[in-house]
Amino acid sequence: MSQASPRLVWYASYGSNMHVERFRCYLEGGVPPGAGRRYPGCRDRGMFLEVAGREFPGGVYFATESPVWHGGRAFYDPAMDGMAAMRCYLVTLGQFSDVAAQEMYREPSQDLDVSVALATGRDRLGPGRYETLLHIGDLDGHPVLTFTAPWSARDVELNPPSAPYLRMLIAGLREAQNWSSREIAEYLAPLPGVSGFWSDEELISLAADGESAARASAVPASASSRPRQRTGPAHPA
Repeated sequence: MSQASPRLVWYASYGSNMHVERFRCYLEGGVPPGAGRRYPGCRDRGMFLEVAGREFPGGVYFATESPVWHGGRAFYDPAMDGMAAMRCYLVTLGQFSDVAAQEMYREPSQDLDVSVALATGRDRLGPGRYETLLHIGDLDGHPVLTFTAPWSARDVELNPPSAPYLRMLIAGLREAQNWSSREIAEYLAPLPGVSGFWSDEELISLAADGESAARASAVPASASSRPRQRTGPAHPA
């Protein structure tokens, strides 16, 4: 299989799709938690093969206005200082293409040509807010891909995220990174769009509320019933 058309890729999520139950609606179809929009799902509705929490060079910021969350959306800027926490799902190229299509408000229909992104690190597929494809590393021999806006954090007006959106990100960060409430708050506090809008105390309170809810709703699952979860450093491209 040539690098231009890999069979499997890692989809790296840094926003609400870090929360696995929300991401499953992009694969299987349905209405995710906290959303009013029904997603059509992927052509291949199979489960992701593996999941891994990772951090990549760059940063996350919040801008534009989400009609679902009524506040700023998360975007990834690889040129920012620091490290961006993400959750990576090992999926087929077709599934990644269909997830990207749904984020672009398009109907899933065909596989993306990722050859330019693999060769150069970036491919602008359109002018929209999630229409720029990035190759941000490799993991276990498979490329790590994500999508973001074509602009940088410096080029757009910041817009703070809403409390429901932050709660979803907090739940995803807890699942992906196994961080404490304070560690999650410390990660979120300096992000552009959060800094100056949300206090440390408010973030810790949101994270603590989410931690209590997660403990209350936890249901044990056997290792054989879920994809393998791994954490650790990513391999740079």
